[in-house]
Amino acid sequence: MSNIAIIGATGRAGSQLLEEALRRGHNVTAIARDASSLAGRAGVVAKSLDVSDTNAYAKAIAGHDVVISSTHFSTISAHATIDPVKQAGVPRLLVVGGAGSLFVAPGVRLIDTPNFPDEYKTEATAGAAFLDVLRDEKDLNWTFQSPSALFVDGERSGAFRLGKDDLLVDVSGNSSISFADFAIAMLDEIERPAHPRQRFTVGY
Repeated sequence: MSNIAIIGATGRAGSQLLEEALRRGHNVTAIARDASSLAGRAGVVAKSLDVSDTNAYAKAIAGHDVVISSTHFSTISAHATIDPVKQAGVPRLLVVGGAGSLFVAPGVRLIDTPNFPDEYKTEATAGAAFLDVLRDEKDLNWTFQSPSALFVDGERSGAFRLGKDDLLVDVSGNSSISFADFAIAMLDEIERPAHPRQRFTVGY
């Protein structure tokens, strides 16, 4: 059993990560701007705070085994996410990444393709920059988990594939993963670390 802090625990991905962690018997500190909806749940310590307040963020995660960051990259800088984890002495950081930086051909990222939606470019660009910062990180044990192109509500099947830096597609050319199955892969990584200081991806 691990003590896990989830940043962005009320979001679509974060809430599924919370459920999966509790299902496996971990203790969870659920952190969000407003975490009041999670107060009183067994196994959960709910903390409402703005993670841009780095001192409060570091204090909230101190003593945990791992932090999962599930926040929008365009709303907080990489260092504002990473530095408090190091300040608090938490040994591991797992990041809910994006698909935009995955490769679809040699040297061609998904974000670079002509049909990549304009409305997602700001977030995807920030996510790619976040990954670059992590790759320069020498002290922290990090993992960046990218979903497939479509990151959606869906069943918890447990039937998915893992990859590294290339976008996963199925036999029909579709690329997707449910929030619930993404959460399984991330909790598997916490329990059985296989991608230290690496990015990996999950899809059907």
